[in-house]
Amino acid sequence: MKSKYIILPLLCVSMAMAAQNHNNKHQHAEDSTDVFYRHLQLNELTVTGVAGDTKLKHVTAPVSIVSPQVLRATASTNVIDAISHQPGVSQLTTGGSISKPIIRGLGYNRVVVMSDGVRQEGQQWGDEHGVEVDGNSVNSVEILKGPASLMYGSDAMAGVVILHQQPTLAEGEMKANVTSEYQTNNGLFAYHLQMAGNQKGFVWDASFSDKMAHAYKNKYDGYVPGSQFRERAGRLMLGVNKGWGHSRLVWTAYHLTPSIIEGERDPKTGELEPLSNDLKTYGRSLPFQQVKHYKLVWDNSLNLSSGYLKAIIGYQQNRRQEFEESPDEYETFFKLHTLTYDLRYVTNEFDGWKLSTGIGGMYQKSGNEGEEYLIPDYRLFDFGLYATATKQLGDRWMLNGGVRYDHRHLKAFPGFSMLNGQEDNFSRNFGAFTGSVGAVCNINEHFNLRMNLARGFRAPNLSELGSNGKHEGSLRYEIGDKGLKPEYSLQADLGLDFTSRYVSAQLALFANRIDNYVFLHHVGDYTEGTGYGYSVYAPTYPVYAYTQGDARLLGFEAGVDFHPIHSVHFSNAFSYVDAQQMHAAPGTKYLPFTPAPKWSSELKWELSHHSHPTIAHHHTTDAAHRSLLNNLYVAVGLDCFLKQSHIYGADDTETETPGYALLSLSAGTDLQLHGKKVAEFYFTADNLLDKAYQNHLSRLKYADENAVTGRRGVYNMGRNITFKVVIPITL
Repeated sequence: MKSKYIILPLLCVSMAMAAQNHNNKHQHAEDSTDVFYRHLQLNELTVTGVAGDTKLKHVTAPVSIVSPQVLRATASTNVIDAISHQPGVSQLTTGGSISKPIIRGLGYNRVVVMSDGVRQEGQQWGDEHGVEVDGNSVNSVEILKGPASLMYGSDAMAGVVILHQQPTLAEGEMKANVTSEYQTNNGLFAYHLQMAGNQKGFVWDASFSDKMAHAYKNKYDGYVPGSQFRERAGRLMLGVNKGWGHSRLVWTAYHLTPSIIEGERDPKTGELEPLSNDLKTYGRSLPFQQVKHYKLVWDNSLNLSSGYLKAIIGYQQNRRQEFEESPDEYETFFKLHTLTYDLRYVTNEFDGWKLSTGIGGMYQKSGNEGEEYLIPDYRLFDFGLYATATKQLGDRWMLNGGVRYDHRHLKAFPGFSMLNGQEDNFSRNFGAFTGSVGAVCNINEHFNLRMNLARGFRAPNLSELGSNGKHEGSLRYEIGDKGLKPEYSLQADLGLDFTSRYVSAQLALFANRIDNYVFLHHVGDYTEGTGYGYSVYAPTYPVYAYTQGDARLLGFEAGVDFHPIHSVHFSNAFSYVDAQQMHAAPGTKYLPFTPAPKWSSELKWELSHHSHPTIAHHHTTDAAHRSLLNNLYVAVGLDCFLKQSHIYGADDTETETPGYALLSLSAGTDLQLHGKKVAEFYFTADNLLDKAYQNHLSRLKYADENAVTGRRGVYNMGRNITFKVVIPITL
């Protein structure tokens, strides 16, 4: 029960997490001590994604938490893939190595990803641009759903994904761990080495990860050429923890080399090309990307008598190259420099009040160093000022609110456009006031009611404003619009949580109105003489242009977790979002690429559990000392994705996706000797029945048609069995 009730007080009903918390639900429901520790955890657990550290039961905005145990037990190819099972969270995918988070139907630059205390800036405007973070270095995840512009400024309109690294150890401790993983479908092999310590307040944490995979397969396409990838990452943290606060310096390096899936087929056989390649090679094949991301963060916190002062400065460099014809000569090369800063002051609680204020922003410099042109060089500078306040009224009510002002200046420099032979040179300024107000009512020990109203803001990114070229990874030509207006959203959330000894249930409703919503739509295929100008490239690329209109999104997440006896848990969750463009013509009513409705269900049986890690002094029973296996469980899960017929059908922008169901089987256990854990073992079989399917948010769905079968696009991964072992070492 370590994390089972983490989500219960949340407005955003993370019930898929309840379906995945196989390693956390360890308390006995019929034991009266369980009720005590459940409420203790609700009182003590804090989240960091709001103004200062806040008790979870007092958070009015929708938040979900993914615990360390869940991350270790989840089979995935990257960190976004690992959290995409949460209700309200999806992923836009390209093969196995590239995933972008989608929160309640919104993604790209509408979601901010935080890592090591700073926003991760990796040119996330592109379909083929994932999140450059080593998943093995992530200890837990917070997911803020809904406008979070109050704390994070522009781009946090849909929400924030906060990736927490391993916390520093207690004084005098030194630990290490070794993790290894193998997946059968794509031959993925990965290992992770990590060591950390704390000696007299001097803290350190060093890690290295390596991951490689060959092409994945499914029963319709066989092996998919271009889906192999290689990933390497390192991290080093050095710092001091003292009574006055802390100061830490973090350096990370991340290298990803994914091949690009083009989806071209042999016109006679319908097989994916190239046919001559070794499809089980771990080496790169043309075309491919080479992505390098470097980050340096200086994190400081100073304890004061009235509160604390926190300052974080970060520098990032993102280098993205695409190789098409030769492995030694790149066609596109984007180099992005980002400097972020965040200074905030948070007071201690006084008379039920807690206040915070801060300033934050970033400076960016982006340049093109390749032969091909997609977006112009640019400079960006923004800043934001904010203030928040929370007030506790008695034992039941908690109120909070805040205001913020943001300003962003964007300057694009001349660059040659392959489409119209012209140069782009423009500048734009954007500014906005945003804010939020919310309340939570702890009606009684069983019911929590949450209400929140938030206004979000997002300035158009440079791709939306100035793109003008062929995007090899996206298999299309993109055209920006320099006149796009900023987006503004207003979202209302209402949630009700119920907790009892045998049943927990949640319902979360949201309504979101967005002015000037920006999206891509298909405007035709480029050929010579159509008015688009001369191009040296093949005339078969589809042309997509950015446009905008007013939109509204309505949806809900609902779930129930039934545990009639302490060893059995039956969890169910349902997520739904309806995204429409207002006052739209037929065929353009629905916003493109909206996640399909999803129902997740899991039946889990805990075969053995002999200790309560949350109980004081970590008391362990004699049975635990005698047992070789502890925390042993088996689980069967079913993920049902309903048919998505709410599509932007005009100009063949997107097509309907039929429904499908995926069956999974998982198991895990701790291996212990003399009551001490020496290893963790996990087994997961995803897509157990080897179902051939296409996720509605997979870009590969729109690759070439198979002339033999009539099926269009590339299908997702087939049956995949994962074996993982974690070996903790105490030094």
